[in-house]
Amino acid sequence: MLCAFAEKVTRHPDQLDALDIEALREAGLDDRAIHDATQIIAYFNYINRVADALGVEHETFIPPWGERS
Repeated sequence: MLCAFAEKVTRHPDQLDALDIEALREAGLDDRAIHDATQIIAYFNYINRVADALGVEHETFIPPWGERS
């Protein structure tokens, strides 16, 4: 549920509504957890856009997801 919320915040923030928050509550998250998760999701969206805009290159010392070092 939280991953679907994160995707919606990232891809379609204009489509968020009270039902999205209620779904998180029904999944067991309290308001503090929802707030904290939303802050983290928004921060990563922000910082990735800043990095992309400035042309920050990916670290070469970190192996791609799924590969072993």
